[in-house]
Amino acid sequence: MALKITVIGTGYLGATHAAAMAELGFEVLGLDVVPEKIEMLQRGEVPMYEPGLEELLRKHVAGIEGSSGRLRFTMDFAEVAAFGDVHFVCVNTPQKHGEYACDMSYVDSAFAQLAPHLTKPALVVGKSTVPVGSADRLARELAAAAPVGAEAELAWNPEFLREGFAVKDTLHPDRIVVGVRSAHAEKLLREVYAGPVGEGSPFVVTDFPTSELVKTAANSFLATKISFINAMAEVCEAAGGDVVKLAEALGYDDRIGKKFLRAGIGFGGGCLPKDIRAFMARAGELGADQALTFLREIDSINMRRRGQMVEMAREALGGGSFLGKRVAVLGATFKPDSDDVRDSPALNVAGQIHLQGGQVTVYDPKGMANAGRLFPTLAYAESAVDAVRGADAVLHLTEWREFRELDPEALGEVASERLILDGRNALDPAVWRAAGWTYRAMGRPSA
Repeated sequence: MALKITVIGTGYLGATHAAAMAELGFEVLGLDVVPEKIEMLQRGEVPMYEPGLEELLRKHVAGIEGSSGRLRFTMDFAEVAAFGDVHFVCVNTPQKHGEYACDMSYVDSAFAQLAPHLTKPALVVGKSTVPVGSADRLARELAAAAPVGAEAELAWNPEFLREGFAVKDTLHPDRIVVGVRSAHAEKLLREVYAGPVGEGSPFVVTDFPTSELVKTAANSFLATKISFINAMAEVCEAAGGDVVKLAEALGYDDRIGKKFLRAGIGFGGGCLPKDIRAFMARAGELGADQALTFLREIDSINMRRRGQMVEMAREALGGGSFLGKRVAVLGATFKPDSDDVRDSPALNVAGQIHLQGGQVTVYDPKGMANAGRLFPTLAYAESAVDAVRGADAVLHLTEWREFRELDPEALGEVASERLILDGRNALDPAVWRAAGWTYRAMGRPSA
C-alpha cells in the first residue's frame, strides 16, 4: 500500500515540500495553524513568491479543476495523525530576539501537538534547521508522549532549498541526507525519495547529530566563501586591484570553484545569517566555541559591507551629507527570484541612507509589498525608470535579471546625474560607461 504523507507547517519550506510530494505521486495532507494560510493554499495560491510553486500547487490541490486531487490541507492534528504514515515537520526556527540562538518553540509545539494523536506506528521526520542535539531530545519526548510509544519513530532529513530554485531543489535534490536509528526508518525514507534517488540523487544515511549539522555546516561554508571574497574586495579597494578579475582567476582552481565568489554588499535572508549565529551559540553550549570563532569575523565582514556601500555612495555624491540628495535603489529583496526581504542588505543600505537625510526611492520586481511593510518610510516606485527619475545616484543592490537588461541610455535620460554604484558587481561597466555613466563597483576602484 502506498505511503501517505503529511506536512506540518506550510510556509516556504512546507508548502514546497507538500506540493513536491504530491508531484512524486503521494497522497499528501498539509497542516498549518494559521487559517488564512490554509485558505490561500486551498485556492492554489502561495503566500510568497517562488518560481513554479503556485503552478505545482494548482496541479495537485483537491477541488481545483484539472488537478490530481492528491494534496489537501487541514488545521486538525488528529486528522493528520490518522491519515499519515510519514509526518514531515517543516516549521520555522527563527533567531531568538536579542540572542544568537535559534527559537525552537515552533518545532516543540508541533511535536507536542502531534504526539498525543499517534495511535498507530508512524515515522516523524524533522526538516527544520535545528541546533545539534535537538533530534535526540525530540525522539525521547515523542516516544514518551505518543500512545503508540517507541513505534512513533523520529528521523532527521534537513532541507537544502535555495530561494528561487526551491521546486527544483525538492524534486531533483543534489543530495538527500537522512539521520535515522533503524533500518525501518531508512526503508521508509528510501520509499519517499525513490523518484529522486532513481534519477541519481545521492542518498546519505547518517546519525542524528551529523544530519543536524549538515545544513548549518553547509551554510557556514557558503557564508565563509562570500565573506572571503568580500574581504578580498576590501584589500582590492586599498591596493587598487580588481576583485572581479581576482575572483575569476581563483575560480579556475577546481579546489575553489567559481560559485559564491562575487563580491558585493554581502548576504542576507532568513537562513545564512540566522544559521551561522545559531551554530556559534550551540557550539558555545557544547563547549566547542573556539572551533567556530572564525564565524564571528565572517558575520562581521558581512555586516561591514553594508556600511561600506553607504560610504561609497556618500563619497560618489561629493563626500558630504546625503541631505537633499536623491538616491535610487534598484533591489529590495536579499536575492533575485524571491520576494524575501528578511535581513536584506539592499534594504539595510537604503534605510541607512534615508536615515542620514537622503531621499531614497526603491524599486524591486517582486519585493515591494514586503519591503513597504518593513520600511514604510522609504519611497517606492513602480518601475526602475520611475525610481531613477531625478536621481543623483543609482545603487544596484539586488542582481535581478531585469536590472542587468536595463538600457543605460534610456535610464540616463531620466536621471539627474549619470552615476551608478554596482553593489553586486553584476553590471557591465563598459556598456554603462559607453552611455555616459560614471560606474563604480565594490572592490574595483580602477575597473
